[in-house]
Amino acid sequence: MGILSVGPAIRATQPPEVDAKGNAEPFAPDAGAWIRLPLKTTENFSLGAVTGSSAEDAEADKLAKELANPIASLISVPFQANEDWGYGPTGNGYKFTLNIQPVIPLSISKDWNLILRTILPIVSQHDLFYFANLPKNSPLQPQNRSQDGLSDTTQSFFFSPKNPGPFGLIWGLGPVFLYPTGTNDLLGSGTFSMGPTLVVLKQAGGWTMGALMNQLWSVVIEEHRSSLSQMFLQPFLSYTTKTHTTFTLNTESTANWNNPPGDAKWTVPLNFQVSQILKIGKQPISIGVGGRYYADSPRYGPDWGVRFIVTLLYPTAKPKPASVAGTYAK
Repeated sequence: MGILSVGPAIRATQPPEVDAKGNAEPFAPDAGAWIRLPLKTTENFSLGAVTGSSAEDAEADKLAKELANPIASLISVPFQANEDWGYGPTGNGYKFTLNIQPVIPLSISKDWNLILRTILPIVSQHDLFYFANLPKNSPLQPQNRSQDGLSDTTQSFFFSPKNPGPFGLIWGLGPVFLYPTGTNDLLGSGTFSMGPTLVVLKQAGGWTMGALMNQLWSVVIEEHRSSLSQMFLQPFLSYTTKTHTTFTLNTESTANWNNPPGDAKWTVPLNFQVSQILKIGKQPISIGVGGRYYADSPRYGPDWGVRFIVTLLYPTAKPKPASVAGTYAK
């Protein structure tokens, strides 16, 4: 189901200084420096990194901590590329998934935000269902060895208080929906599913720790398809340094409760990711890279994988200062 790469980043108003979803992002040359990559074309072409001002440095620090918080006051658009190996009966299958994961926080009242998180997976997979050396008269014949297209789309709606609760806890609760957007029977579940979703976290200093979960049940099932009962669980722990580098450890575990007896129900990838806040021109972004090992998976599941993620960041607008008599507001 797509994670939170643990990517896991939004909250329509930043809470008081409780610091910052373990999905954050990697590398700065000097401590406290926010990398700029100005691209100029004059008589001489120049491309280089320059140290930002203290204001920019403070903004980068805030962005890194907001990005570590799945329900922070930050509009973000992650493009998360995942490659996993070891699939299928032969163990040679592999799967590429590009998750497009826009996160949009909306202020719905004085005290509450609504955070909309969407995961749209674009998939290319090979030999996940291929059996080598099958007899020609076998009733089980391999289907086409490759499938490409869209998988099912997941959309979560988190209702979250604008201010942290007791003990500095930040939380969000709401419904989650699974839409049957798979363009191939082997890429989607063929069901419209729904259920509850919850995220709870705490931030202190550069640390962010918490968990995100949801449970989906089939509501409408396409003909000849099976019902779905699936839970997603993502505990995460991240640390953001003074150079806006974030180190994240999480697991994006999925339990398929309807798996047949004798087959494992859990898929448990252990993820480690490093990410960094950068700035290209005026656009703040986060770039991250990571790897994962599958501690458990159903029969014919993957063994290990890698991840690369680029996240476009759009800090929520700040109110303009009011003009004073005899002056002009800038």
